[in-house]
Formats: sequence, C-alpha cells, structure tokens
Amino acid sequence: MSEDLFSGSVKDEARGPLADRMRPRDLDEFIGQDHIVGPGRLLRRAIQRDRLSSIILSGPPGTGKTTLARVIANTTSSRFISINAVLAGVQAIRDAVDSAKRERELYDRRTILFVDEVHRWNKSQQDALLPYVENGTIVLIGATTENPFFEVNKALVSRSRVFQLHPLGDDDLTAAARSAVADRERGYGRWKVEFDGGALEHLVKVSDGDARSLLNALELAIETSVEPWPPADGERVLVTLDAAEQSIQRRAVLYDRDGDYHYDASSALIKSLRGSDPDAALYWLARMVYAGEDPRFIFRRLLISASEDVGLADPAAIGVVASCAEAYERIGLPEGQFLLTEAALYLATAPKSNSALAYFDALAAVEAERAEVPDHLKDASRDAEGLGHGAGYLYPHAYRSHWTAQQYLPDSLKGAVFYQPGSLGHEARVRDEVLRRRDAQLAAWLSGELDAPSPTAAPTASPTSHAQAASWTARADSGSAGGLAGLRDLVFKLSFPPRHANALVLAADDGLMLREAVRTCSEGSACGVCRDEQSIERLAYAFRDVEELMRPSLVACADAERIADAAVGAAGHAGFDVVVAAGFLSAYGAESAVEGGRALVERLRSGGRKPAFAFCERSPVAGALPAIVAPLLGGDALAAFAAADEAFFASGAAPGFSRERLEAAIVAMGLEPGRSEPYRYDARRAIGPRDAEAWLSADSAYGSAIASAIGGEAVAVVLDALKKAAESGQAAWPNLWTVTLA
Repeated sequence: MSEDLFSGSVKDEARGPLADRMRPRDLDEFIGQDHIVGPGRLLRRAIQRDRLSSIILSGPPGTGKTTLARVIANTTSSRFISINAVLAGVQAIRDAVDSAKRERELYDRRTILFVDEVHRWNKSQQDALLPYVENGTIVLIGATTENPFFEVNKALVSRSRVFQLHPLGDDDLTAAARSAVADRERGYGRWKVEFDGGALEHLVKVSDGDARSLLNALELAIETSVEPWPPADGERVLVTLDAAEQSIQRRAVLYDRDGDYHYDASSALIKSLRGSDPDAALYWLARMVYAGEDPRFIFRRLLISASEDVGLADPAAIGVVASCAEAYERIGLPEGQFLLTEAALYLATAPKSNSALAYFDALAAVEAERAEVPDHLKDASRDAEGLGHGAGYLYPHAYRSHWTAQQYLPDSLKGAVFYQPGSLGHEARVRDEVLRRRDAQLAAWLSGELDAPSPTAAPTASPTSHAQAASWTARADSGSAGGLAGLRDLVFKLSFPPRHANALVLAADDGLMLREAVRTCSEGSACGVCRDEQSIERLAYAFRDVEELMRPSLVACADAERIADAAVGAAGHAGFDVVVAAGFLSAYGAESAVEGGRALVERLRSGGRKPAFAFCERSPVAGALPAIVAPLLGGDALAAFAAADEAFFASGAAPGFSRERLEAAIVAMGLEPGRSEPYRYDARRAIGPRDAEAWLSADSAYGSAIASAIGGEAVAVVLDALKKAAESGQAAWPNLWTVTLA
C-alpha cells in the first residue's frame, strides 16, 4: 500500500519512462475522454468541486485510467491511498480501512482509495471492501481493463458510478505526441525533433488508441535516432519512417472467452439475428465457434432470442432451437455445427416480435403499487358467502366465442395496457382479435358495466375514467405512450443524445423535457432556461429526488434575446451538444424567439461547437369542431361547416406552427432544417356552452371566417349543436405537434 504513488519529484519524473513523465498533472493537461471529463461533464464537476463519490474507471490499456486517478490525487483535499490488486490482498484492505477510520475520527477527513486492476481481486477480497464503501469510510476509485459489470462484484458496482474510457482518437494521440516533443522539462523540447513524412502518423495509427503504447514507441524511436543519446541541446533529431516502424508493433486481434470479446461477439450475433441478417449471423456464429466458444453458451443465447426477439411472431421458433440444442447433446462437435447453423438461420429468417417485453411493464406496475385483487376474481371456495368473494364473476365459457367483457385488472390499474401485439407472422393473425376484445372491454367499462358489483347494479362512469379511456384507446391503436409523454419520447428518440451529452432545454418551465434530459444525459449535464422565477422554484422542488450533482442548472430569462448569456452563465460553459426547444417559439413569441435563437447559435458556434437542435411546436389541426357536432348536424350543414373549417386552417390564419412556418423560423436562426416528423394524439377536453360561443364569436378570427363562409343563420345552427354537444362536458380533441431537427 502506498500513499504517495502519484507524488514524485521533478528529478524522479526526468528519469522515468516518457509515458510516466508525461502523465497529465491536472484536468487542463488531460487529453481525450471529453465525454466524461470535458467541460460540463459530471465527472469533471465532481473532481473540481472535490465531491467525488465511489467510481469505477473501465477501459482498454493506455486510455488514462491511472492518469485520471493521479489528477484526482493532485486535486482532492481528501487523503489519497493507492493499492494494486495484483500485489495487495485482504490485509492491505484492512490497513487502508483502519487508517481511513483514524483519519475521519481525528481529522474529519475523507479517504480516497485507488485500486488499480480491481478485477484481479477475487469475490472475497472485493466483499471485504464493500461495507466500508457502503458506509462511507472510504471513497473507492477502481480501475479495470475488463467489463466491470461482469468482472467486479455486482454489489460493489451498484454502489459506484461506472465511467467507460474509450481508446483515444488519432487527434488526441497526435496532440499527446507533440506535447511530449515540445515539453522541455519532461519531454524532448530541448532538441529539434522532426519526423519524416508518415513517421508520426504511423506511430499514431498503430498505437490503436493507446497513449502509453504511443509514448513508449515515441521514446524508443527518438532515442535510437541519434548516437549517442542524449545529444547536445538544440541538436536536430530526425525520426525516419523506418525507425517508427521498428519502434512499434501492431497488436493482434484476440478473442477472450472470459472478457469483453466474448460478450461483444455474443452481442453481435444476437443483434444480427434480431436484425434478420442471416449472413452476419453466420459470420459471428463461425467466429465464436472458431475461437473455442462453448456451443452450450451459444444455444442459451439463441433460446433467449427465440423468446425475446421472435416471440409470438413465430411461436415454433423456441421449439426448433430447443430441439437443436437437445440434438447437439447427442451429437457434439464437429457435426453439431449443423445444428447451431440451423437454429441461427431459423431465427435470422423468422418474423420478429418483442411483445414479450410487455411483462416488464407489468412488473414495473407491480413494483409501483400493491393493488388489491377485485372481489369477483377472488377465490369463491372459502369466503363467497361471508365476504362476497367471487360474486359477479362472468364465466367466459358460458358465452358465445367463450369470451365476455370483464374487468380483470385491479381497480387502480383499470385501463392499463401492457401487451402490444406485433404485426408479423403468427402474432399478426391474433392482433386484430386481441384489439377487438380490448375495444369491447373498453366499451363495457365506459358504459359502467365493469364498475358494477353485479350485472344488475347501476352503472357509473366519472369524467376521469373517460379521460383514461381515451388514453387507453390511443395506446391500443398506436402502441405509443400517448399524450405529451409520447411527444417527449419522440423528441429524444429523434435527437438521440448520448449519455455524456451536455443538454440545454429552452422553455423548460413544465420540466417534461428537462427531466428526460437529466435522465438521458446521465454522464453529461443539463441546463434549463425558464421564463420566470416561479418556474425555477417549482423545478427546484421537482428535482429534490435527484442526486445533487445530477441536478440541472436552472435560470430564469424572460427576454428570449438574452437566452444565450443566461444559458452559458448558468451552465458555466458553452459546450452544449444538444438543444431541445419544445414550445420555445410559442412561449417567447416567434419574432423574439428567432432573434434569441440566432444569438444562441452564433454564441455556441463561436466556441467551435455545432450542437444538434430539436424544435417542437404545436401545429394547427382542422376538423375538431366538425367532429364534435357531427352526430347532431344534418349532412349538408355538416359538410358546409367542415369545408369552412378546413378552409380556415388551410389559409394559415390559425394559431400555431405548421411545418413550413417552423422550418422558416429555423432558417431565420441560421440553422438548416433536417428530419421532421408530425406527432398526433387525441385527448378528452372539457367543453361548455361558453367555449362554443367563444369559438364562433364574430370577434374571433375563426368565428368571422366561418360566418363569412356559411352565413349567419348556418352559424347559429352550428352554435346550437355545439352547445348541445357541450352538455356531455367532454369531447375528443385532436392534438398535432411538429418535431423538426436542425
């Protein structure tokens, strides 16, 4: 165990290997891994604020895991201890824990324990560390070249945040090499180091993203290019392409049955099957078998795919794969390869359905609440007479088609939809019947039959149940989440920000998009711009359940033209990767919002950023009022009203943003419109006689246009029909949004 692994004199640094001498000493010197330590990223904020919690750094050799630990050691005010899991055992853990306890008791000071190669510890060694990580005695920084979710104790992983480091890009490696060449104290800045054409590029390319490998090769190439070494200060050192080639060797691509290659190849096989690509499936299957993978492991993965990815689209798939697996046990290799091939080809060419994932939605509902079993579904053999259990149950086999509408879910989940039948293969043949029965179930519920304790009781149905029913209908038809939640899902599906993205959400007052940005960009950051301080207070309350370091930056800005300054000031950086502007133009007014948007684009681009923008605005949609009065108007009157309604919306006079108007605003901001998708859902809206009068008032643009088209007498007839329709208190109301990327 060492408390000064990362402390060393300048003289020590000058004598060590170049890769060790050039290790960055702070975040400003750190090269690469911008997705976790770039401006605004979660880990960078935690290091700078000295608020680090237990983390595990995972990545290939030479990507900066130990270097990042050195940076933390140089930055933190906590006591820092390091252990190498290859050399240390349980006793070293005990010593570290004992000293950490003393440090906390005597000086109220935290202890950070860095464990290099943490995956080398066995389960008992990792278990010995667990209680002290959990109670906060130590803050763990674990470094591993393996996948921590497979090689590190699950309990330890669950109490740590995992950060994955990627192989460095060519630009990062080139920057590291040139930094070493220019540094006079730790590198080769005392000499004039030059490279033949292609020499440095060869070192970078063959390093395969490994900075240590690059610097070791660079050191060898430079110091063998002059005889003797070192030459006099200021002397020219030329590194030839031949010297570069001799200084580094290309790595072999390996298949490790116990490491990431094992799981990556398995993942590639399953994804090829899921994507119905038999050629790719055969390639990955052959690669796994050639590398010595256990065929039983492959068959286990194929059996899972048969249920998860093929499912009810072809219920025979699991039988085919199971039969092949059973036959393999009799035959073995090499002939067993035919059985693996048959199973893989069957799955790759079968129709696909993942509707079985509905189980996990049901499981989430179970975890969320402990719902009571409805009385009519309870066991009648014990308490039927005393408690009425089983009373009102309708025996399906007593009915034609062996089915009748009946409530089977608990009262609190009435109207919930979990299973969404697919539209391929066998499942396509049962889809219509499932949805037809679901519609009948809904009709029975709306009529009040399913709320009644017995078939003869009076039906009841509240406005809330009507709204829930409309939502259920929409989901049954489209399979989407429905409503604004579905709109949120579409926005983030199209923009698809990575976990390490820095997200900016404009007009974030309702918190819907901002909440999703915080969840999606879990290793980056989120900033929300609201219109007033009241929204800030509401959002601050809404995010109380989120870890402090993960909470979004919030700022109120009523002037759209000052949004750029407000956002950059609140976030502390201008490194935004994605900007979500849902309802931005409507909230601030189109003219002001365009000016503010243009200023924001210019501000971000001036810093070298080109973030993705996702705009979303409510669009005008015709036909809502004609649909409401349709049951109450005659054919000619309804047709005239519908035509006038359609003409009003087609004229562009209706409020809202059509796709064309939204794209024009995006262009005015200096952006180029990209992919655009409409999002429509139907909701239940409360209406009354005053609403009808306001809609058709001569003072409104809509009422004036309708009167001009069909005349005053016809308007009076339509108004009377609307008032009668309003007596029900609710009506179906279409909602249309346009989502456009830029």
